[in-house]
Amino acid sequence: MIRNDGREPGVLRPTVIELDTVPYAEGSCLIATGQTRVLCSASVQEGLPEWREPSGKGWVTAEYGMLPRATHTRGSRERKGPKGRTQEIQRLIGRSLRSVTDMASLGPRTIILDCDVLQADGGTRTASITGAAVALHLACGRLVAEGEVPRNPVRELVAGVSVGLVAGTPILDLDYSEDSRAQVDMNMVVTESAKLVEIQGTAEGDPFSRGELTELIDLGMEGIRALVLAQKKSLGV
Repeated sequence: MIRNDGREPGVLRPTVIELDTVPYAEGSCLIATGQTRVLCSASVQEGLPEWREPSGKGWVTAEYGMLPRATHTRGSRERKGPKGRTQEIQRLIGRSLRSVTDMASLGPRTIILDCDVLQADGGTRTASITGAAVALHLACGRLVAEGEVPRNPVRELVAGVSVGLVAGTPILDLDYSEDSRAQVDMNMVVTESAKLVEIQGTAEGDPFSRGELTELIDLGMEGIRALVLAQKKSLGV
């Protein structure tokens, strides 16, 4: 199979993570995976949602959105609140980041992760998770530096990547043109220690086999390892 950008099936798009791109946020980065670009910021707020207050433990949540011209045609702003797809992605980002955060050590404060898609070419939700993990790590590191918490509440990094079957070939990190014609489309969220947070996989046509599922998961794991290395390089850890 020949891919649009000449990549081999098991190769990620070029990934670049630029830190501190939102000066007023406690942590932020701009992540670019190929032509997909997402601005991620982490905002620390003292206090908790009312339902969370009795626990005294921290909370991490996320909001996701796409600029109107992030795609080839203009999309409408979601002025009346997030639509179904947006809500699904927000919840996925929040779950992913909570899975690697020690809420007890975070204490009675909330961290809101904003993931704003500047340009979309497939993989916006997985890029958001990968970038949000960096922003969260930076924000929590700032809390440590200011003496607000004794140690970084982020236990380990987490990243997301897409895999799929296109023309019968398992491929890693699909762009939009590949995603739109994939026989199988799957997103994976995995921690630095190779533990699964979530797998979302769907056959768009014929069902796929257990063997193909295993092959896709193995391919995704390789991609996650490379993304975690990119995260660490950007953070200098």
